[in-house]
Amino acid sequence: MGSIDKYIFKTTLASFALVLVSLTGVIWITQALRGIDLMTSQGQTILTFLGITSLVIPALVLIIAPIALMIAISHTLNKLATDSEIIVMNAAGFSPFRLFRPFFFATCVVAALVAFIGAYLAPDGMRRIKQWDAEITADVLTNILQPGRFAQLDQNLTIRIRERLPGGVLGGVFVDDRRDPQQRVTIVADHGTVLKNESGSYLVLEDGNLERFEVGKRDPTLVVFQRYAFDMSKFSQGRDVTLGIRERYLWELMWPDENDQTYQQLSGQFFAELHDRFMAPIYPFAFAALTFAFLGAPRTTRQSRNFSIGGSVFAVFGLRMVGFACSVMAVKSPLAALVQYLMLFGGIGIGIWMIVGGVVVEPPAALMEAINRSNERIARLFRRPATA
Repeated sequence: MGSIDKYIFKTTLASFALVLVSLTGVIWITQALRGIDLMTSQGQTILTFLGITSLVIPALVLIIAPIALMIAISHTLNKLATDSEIIVMNAAGFSPFRLFRPFFFATCVVAALVAFIGAYLAPDGMRRIKQWDAEITADVLTNILQPGRFAQLDQNLTIRIRERLPGGVLGGVFVDDRRDPQQRVTIVADHGTVLKNESGSYLVLEDGNLERFEVGKRDPTLVVFQRYAFDMSKFSQGRDVTLGIRERYLWELMWPDENDQTYQQLSGQFFAELHDRFMAPIYPFAFAALTFAFLGAPRTTRQSRNFSIGGSVFAVFGLRMVGFACSVMAVKSPLAALVQYLMLFGGIGIGIWMIVGGVVVEPPAALMEAINRSNERIARLFRRPATA
């Protein structure tokens, strides 16, 4: 790339990165708020909350990246046009197709990023979310034990906690264990914490007392302790995680296991998801070609670009919405996937044809005259009468 190409390439990618981070951050916040119950009702730490919710970011980037690229190309072209750089480059012999080259290189970078995310990173994040959620759900200490409620974990085992304190500390723990017919154990502790290791899961109680009633004895045995470990491994066993379609890597969609029950029941969704992954890297090329076709033609500063901007936005978002519709229809009709491929490559072809032909998208003269007449009527309505 020459110096001009490098300048445009760096400007486009810098704008793309800024827009991508901004849009992803805003949407991630809205998604993260749905998981706020991890800290409120289930007593998880802020690190667990951020860790789980941040795993959805690759899936968001997969959808947002082509749109961020469109915005970045629009911004770069608008900047070049405002500074009259497009006019100067065109006068120096740069054709619109030649000017499109650095944008094409930037699009290749974005497409490679989208392909990697769609093939590995996004499904890996989604399956980590599912596994992490399964561990939290299977843990009775964070799912069943609620402050102020008596929870019967087994037929003769009842536990109650007074409150949840910061750092995962359980305040005011009461345990009534009558599982052994030969004795009854009642434990009251000031606070306790959860300890998990290779041996199992334990409720470590501190600063409390243990009262044991044994059959055949008149008086109970009272023990005051500073630290006591109550085995909870039986109630904290993990459960099997069934991976959904979005949690499958690309190669798992391409060569699924014929004995997989999920594949046997939802083979249509496997087909639709596979072609969505294939088409994800194509969307940046379609968006880039259409955006440049509407905005890349040389114009003077007196020529309005509003109509071209509106046309590019309408074309890109229309293409994306039809793509979503085809993805849904492809579950039952494989022909919808073919329509989506034809639509994408048709958009790329139309965009390149407009770029090579130097087509300038401008509103019809009749439409502009009608708009001007309407503006004049509105101005006359609000015009102040002349004073005598």
